[in-house]
Amino acid sequence: MGVMNMNSSKTYVIALALAALFAGCVGSGPNTEQGAVGGAALGAVAGAIVGNNSGSHNALGGALIGGVAGGIAGGAIGNSLDHQRGTIYHSETEATTDVVVERAPPPPPRQREVVIQRPAPDMVWVAGYYAYAGQNREGRHYEWVPGHWERPEPQYRTFVEPHWARRGRGYVYVDGYWR
Repeated sequence: MGVMNMNSSKTYVIALALAALFAGCVGSGPNTEQGAVGGAALGAVAGAIVGNNSGSHNALGGALIGGVAGGIAGGAIGNSLDHQRGTIYHSETEATTDVVVERAPPPPPRQREVVIQRPAPDMVWVAGYYAYAGQNREGRHYEWVPGHWERPEPQYRTFVEPHWARRGRGYVYVDGYWR
């Protein structure tokens, strides 16, 4: 294994500081956390292989850089999924959108799903649901979000599906959230 010089040591410290800074993505949910951990692990393995096969044979340095890059990329992808699925909210207040209508439109009929085996004891099944996706040429548009297993934060065990809630003279769309 090669000897680490002062410049590469500074690079590792900066990389680790950036990873710590970005580790707590705003509005992080279960997919953000799983993506960050999985991405860091895969990045560390890939980085170690690349680092070991480089001219300096520095597997540790490659693993550190790969782990940081993988953690950031995995966390970003997971955070995108959390936002897409609306699973990062912890109350109806947080989940309330700006979409207000005079009358609440009914979602399409539910699709049939097959619930697969629970992958871990702390995972909770979130049944598939139609998420409101705005207006299109045919009128109000919904997109199907397939059922999936999620690992909620320890204090949350129930997923509240998206719905329309009465507010004043109209209805406001509320994304799904954990309680």
